[in-house]
Amino acid sequence: MNHPDYKLNLRPQGTPRGMSSVAGLHGVGASPGDKKSKNKSMRGKKKSIFETYMSKEDVSEGLKRGTLIQGVLRINPKKFHEAFIPSPDGDRDIFIDGVVARNRALNGDLVVVKLLPEDQWKPRITLSLPGVLGLQAVKAESNDRETEATYEADVSEECCGHHLLQQSPKACNSPDVVIEAQFDDSDSEDRHGNTSVLVDGVKKLSLLTPDKGKEDSSAPVTKDENTTPMSQDTRALPEKSLQKSAKVVYILERKHSRAATGILKLLADKNSDLFKKYALFSPSDHRVPRIYVPLKDCPQDFMTRPKDYANTLFICRIIDWKEDCNFALGQLAKSLGQAGEIEPETEGILTEYGVDFSDFSAEVLECLPQSLPWTIPPDELGKRRDLRKDCIFTIDPSTARDLDDALSCRPLSDGTFEVGVHIADVSYFVPEGSSLDKVAAERATSVYLVQKVVPMLPRLLCEELCSLNPMTDKLTFSVIWKLTPEGKILEEWFGRTVIRSCTKLSYDHAQSMIENPTEKVPEEELPPISPEHSSKEVQQAVLNLHSIAKQLRQQRFVDGALRLDQLKLAFTLDHETGMPQGCHIYEYRDSNKLVEEFMLLANMAVAHKIFRTFPEQALLRRHPPPQTKMLSDLVEFCDQMGLPMDVSSAGALNKSLTKTFGDDKYSLARKEVLTNMYSRPMQMALYFCSGMLQDQAQFRHYALNVPLYTHFTSPIRRFADVIVHRLLAAALGYSEQPDVEPDTLQKQADHCNDRRMASKRVQELSIGLFFAVLVKESGPLESEAMVMGVLNQAFDVLVLRFGVQKRIYCNALALRSYHFQKVGKKPELTLLWEPDDLEEEPTQQVITIFSLVDVVLQAEATALKYSAILKRPGLEKESDEEPED
Repeated sequence: MNHPDYKLNLRPQGTPRGMSSVAGLHGVGASPGDKKSKNKSMRGKKKSIFETYMSKEDVSEGLKRGTLIQGVLRINPKKFHEAFIPSPDGDRDIFIDGVVARNRALNGDLVVVKLLPEDQWKPRITLSLPGVLGLQAVKAESNDRETEATYEADVSEECCGHHLLQQSPKACNSPDVVIEAQFDDSDSEDRHGNTSVLVDGVKKLSLLTPDKGKEDSSAPVTKDENTTPMSQDTRALPEKSLQKSAKVVYILERKHSRAATGILKLLADKNSDLFKKYALFSPSDHRVPRIYVPLKDCPQDFMTRPKDYANTLFICRIIDWKEDCNFALGQLAKSLGQAGEIEPETEGILTEYGVDFSDFSAEVLECLPQSLPWTIPPDELGKRRDLRKDCIFTIDPSTARDLDDALSCRPLSDGTFEVGVHIADVSYFVPEGSSLDKVAAERATSVYLVQKVVPMLPRLLCEELCSLNPMTDKLTFSVIWKLTPEGKILEEWFGRTVIRSCTKLSYDHAQSMIENPTEKVPEEELPPISPEHSSKEVQQAVLNLHSIAKQLRQQRFVDGALRLDQLKLAFTLDHETGMPQGCHIYEYRDSNKLVEEFMLLANMAVAHKIFRTFPEQALLRRHPPPQTKMLSDLVEFCDQMGLPMDVSSAGALNKSLTKTFGDDKYSLARKEVLTNMYSRPMQMALYFCSGMLQDQAQFRHYALNVPLYTHFTSPIRRFADVIVHRLLAAALGYSEQPDVEPDTLQKQADHCNDRRMASKRVQELSIGLFFAVLVKESGPLESEAMVMGVLNQAFDVLVLRFGVQKRIYCNALALRSYHFQKVGKKPELTLLWEPDDLEEEPTQQVITIFSLVDVVLQAEATALKYSAILKRPGLEKESDEEPED
């Protein structure tokens, strides 16, 4: 059972999740509903559970003196009693143990903490087991052209793909040891306990036993027998050190929306006064507290027929959380519908993460051109370089509607090429300070779900006026280079332009041209092309771009760039019902790489231009290097596995990941697992104002290995790009110098970072939702999987067909017994399968890291929950075998 209230039977009703039940027995954790069970001497007194927040003045003074530390709170979705903030020295995170120490702060809040005395710090062990790999939806509208389509909370999206991280079906009390490397805040809870975690508790860890040859952690265990818990004496644990621990003393900024989706329940104590006034709201997200909601907000028949609402999703907003109450006080916002259904779940996801999906107001729409069809004013044409006769085209997913960018490539007589990147001039239609500008700045990004997009700008702009649709005149901002065939830049030009795209190619069209360079693509297989240009001309331009892009890409990696490609999942949806019909791993091909290279080139060029002109006011994008301690732990782990890795630089890591493996099935699977593992120490890429950082070394982009980078190429769906367009316009003399202070621009950058992170999480949850529905509707689903981590009663696998990570528990399998041991430093589980025929000998199977196994994903009774079952050896290929002749 994975419901947030799963632990209620394990401790008194009033104990907050993550707080020891002992505290509840002594009144500290007892809810108002438990007053009758209190000791009589406590009656009439209200004892505070949480500390009073410090005053603003004391906080300000403490931050100046360095006695207090501020940071963004990350709550472990797998173990909601564990929270962390980054350490200012860039070392291990600071640990915040339990709900009380968290002091009513929620995930994502900017908090101020005070370090606890050192004797209260927790022992910490480092376990560099693999991270958790997930899915990426590949939709037309979500195509991030500079490989920016990753999960930003944890990994720079310039170097890798998405993580869909999932949460534990179990939670334990306050840990004796902090397993820091097993958790990062990019874990997107799947809302209904969709899958497992890497570490369930100290007693299950595989790397805890001393490494002296071949050692057992337990005797063979029969299916119904419990293992003896490993010693909790932390003095015996290897690689141990103290984890700085702290408590929250102030919330600087409540960044969490304070909204949650979940289920309504009656209070447990029917005799309490509260029972007549409140219902209990139990959030799907374990990191949000349970909430008292007034019965008057609930459906009229809820009190008499509560079971009718057992599977109904509601949205609730926290309005208060007092010092003397375990649970928050909230207000029901609305009923969404049945849990597990796509649209109610989707609306809940959007609301929880503060995504504005309302219709644009009349005031905003009045900012758009009112007389349609709109045409470019003649005086505007006169201010721009006219490229309408050039062979310019777009390359996008086949279903894309917001076309941000177009490309051109014209061979010159001296053997060089004139290559252009042409970006929709969104800033022309979004006047600074207008209502449209304000709402776009607030939304900051379009949000891409599997089935739809929540746009940053009204659809008239996204899909018509700004979108570079073929055979219509469009306003653009262009970067045009003179390039050698090897991609060396000889000349560079920036400016406002007007273009007329001659065709809208899909990635498939471009790929077909690349794969068949000497063959003419049949006209019926291509989209319409304007009569001024021929399919041959377009194909030659694509081939020239591809040739240059290959050189650019090769040089980038020679220069030390890193790319962490991860498995990405694409769905096919039923046109009528919108339900997922199937999914497949998206293939990143040469046509994708072609577009990516020129988007990167344009972004870097614009970054240098705006920084040269406005060294204090440039909006740039930096990617800090990975967390060194976690990275070194991971290197040590790989060394133990016989895989030496060089992480001295981004390029060295990239070389280790690409050169270590062959191209056979096993090697490719192992590369996926290691790519996943090395994504975990990576930090997120961030927008920032150049005037706010004194050390230019901090401007660098680790994954791209370049000194300056920004976002210029997607202004239809990213507000940061709109700001950059305005800066570039000012740098070129089209507009006034920017009248903005660096700290004001930094606040805009911070907001863009926050909304981008929320957008990525929403996208991940949407993907998880659709995949869970697919397993339920189309499952069971079979796949090969590779073992990522081995514990003493379970093991984790990467399901290769779908890119999801799952935990497989030994006690869920038809085993006679199982046995954990360590061979050298490698953990190993030996499974003894019950034979189908009692006269046969049991089948033995050895599970170790990088073992290939076959699994079945199957839905469970709880909404959106599915599990992985290991297939018995010998059965894996039976269904695939063909009869002999």
